[in-house]
Amino acid sequence: MAQDRAEQIAELLHQAGEVHHVVFADTDGEDDDWATFYSDWLLAHSPLPKLLRRVPVRSHLTRDLVACDERYTAENPSDAWPGWYARKLIENYG
Repeated sequence: MAQDRAEQIAELLHQAGEVHHVVFADTDGEDDDWATFYSDWLLAHSPLPKLLRRVPVRSHLTRDLVACDERYTAENPSDAWPGWYARKLIENYG
């Protein structure tokens, strides 16, 4: 069950990335405040709260996405980022 949730959340993160890239096409997806866009989109346009079994505070989700990015970059795991972030979000939010 947890794996299924992680896969679903990973897919939502991937979708958020696709939407972000379209919205920021003029900068080829470059956006220093990407985590705010992701958290806004995930909370307003996806079933992320249902999958996490609670509604994260947007600023907390933004912070956690930035923390995931920093840790993912530092650790350089072999996993693709959406799945790795999804597992970390499940750890943080239950």
